Amino acid sequence: MSVTPISADLSLEIRGAVAVVRLTRVAKRNALNDTLVMDLRDVFESFGPAIRAAVIAGEGEHFCAGLDLSELSERDAVQGVHHSRMWHKALDAVQAGKVPVVAALQGAVVGGGLELASACHIRVADQTTFYALPEGSRGIFVGGGGSVRVPRLVGVARMTDMMLTGRVYNAPDGERAGFAQYLVPQGEAFARAVELAEKIAGNAPATNFALTHVLPRIAEQSADHGLMTEALMAAVAQSAPEAKSRVRAFLEGRAAKVHRSEETA
Repeated sequence: MSVTPISADLSLEIRGAVAVVRLTRVAKRNALNDTLVMDLRDVFESFGPAIRAAVIAGEGEHFCAGLDLSELSERDAVQGVHHSRMWHKALDAVQAGKVPVVAALQGAVVGGGLELASACHIRVADQTTFYALPEGSRGIFVGGGGSVRVPRLVGVARMTDMMLTGRVYNAPDGERAGFAQYLVPQGEAFARAVELAEKIAGNAPATNFALTHVLPRIAEQSADHGLMTEALMAAVAQSAPEAKSRVRAFLEGRAAKVHRSEETA
């Protein structure tokens, strides 16, 4: 394992086929500023073929407390649009990048932090996690893709309620609402996220690509178009040499079968 400081606020650790991207702005509860957002974009765009999955985590007690309002500058409307689009491009590098991404959540997952978490493909939260969108009470609106990604996780009504009333979801309620797929005891989110990422890294790359790039698009298509897209992607995935060897291993009894899971978290 090797750790590379990308900046004072971000580090990259390589664990075999898994990249661990960690926010290290602890004094600011890992709040995001433009420099950190651009660094995230650059890291996720830099992954080579040896990296097959990634984990995003926050150092300290919090995943990310949102936008650093102390660095919020006055902009005219055009500048505001360009600024928001810069964030969109950065978080698109996470969601629509080269590898599946697992978020390890603890403490604050607030505002821009929730936007970042919602750009990941799987979210693991521990019992200290809480979710909020305080932009409504501060006279601003989400600008990092939250209006698109958060409703896809929890629905428009829940996001509207959060922004109108300042509602905060705790970890158990957040899991039930759909903010996270896994809920683990305090302090265990990172280890579970790495475990999942290592499992994901063992999948066939074509399957991971289909799940992170094609499945979200199928969800937005009409049924007829979605079925055609599914057929095309299934044909592409099944034609890959790795897929053929994996199916052959299963048929020959050399691959593990699916068993009932004992996991409750």
